[in-house]
Amino acid sequence: MSTLILALAAGAVIGLALGALGGGGSVLAVPALIYLLGFTPAAATTASLIIVAATSATALYAHATSGNVRWKTGVLFAAAGIVPAIAAATLATRLPEAGLTAAFAAIAALAALRMLKPPHPERQPRPVRPARAAGAGAGLGAVTGFLGVGGGFLAVPALVGVLGLRMRAAVGTSLLVITLNSLAALAARAGTSTPLDWAVIAPFTGAAILGAWDGKRLASRISGPTLQRIFAIVLLAVAALMLIDALH
Repeated sequence: MSTLILALAAGAVIGLALGALGGGGSVLAVPALIYLLGFTPAAATTASLIIVAATSATALYAHATSGNVRWKTGVLFAAAGIVPAIAAATLATRLPEAGLTAAFAAIAALAALRMLKPPHPERQPRPVRPARAAGAGAGLGAVTGFLGVGGGFLAVPALVGVLGLRMRAAVGTSLLVITLNSLAALAARAGTSTPLDWAVIAPFTGAAILGAWDGKRLASRISGPTLQRIFAIVLLAVAALMLIDALH
């Protein structure tokens, strides 16, 4: 199968997951780039940031037109993560490939386990604690910069639990946070010597963006919890394979 077809197919699947689940699908971008398209871990995490930034920005537009983005809250939350995102992105380029792969496997497993948990009922909004909000924003920025993942599986619970946003507003606002953190991490990696294959990244990103729109239709046909369980099981299997690969 040609590289172009693989890139289009992988991008479409990841876009479908993003559109159907509202986050978490980008976690599959890095393993797809490594194991299907032959990228090194360092190149895959950088390419994933490009894919995440583009797809998140596209989805952000859709949520903004529906009034589901809290702009001031999102910018302040992202601001706490920009410096950690830049620092983590710089560190990731110096880490041995096996270490980066193992770290990614751990985060992928964490995302899968979080998806398998039953959702918590929405709580009443509560006063925001600046220290907790800054800590959560910094942690999300570091994960985004280091591993090239959007971190929607971490951002949405943080925005709900720490900042007291309603779920729809948390999903929309998380896309703003992820877009800003991804762009900051990309800026940090711009001066590195990691080669990027744009002939793969461009179609992969385009397919992911188009797939995200179709994912919304898929979500209307299959129940959310069922989709989430299927995706979580696939993600656990991918995490296990990556960990085995890192240890060899």
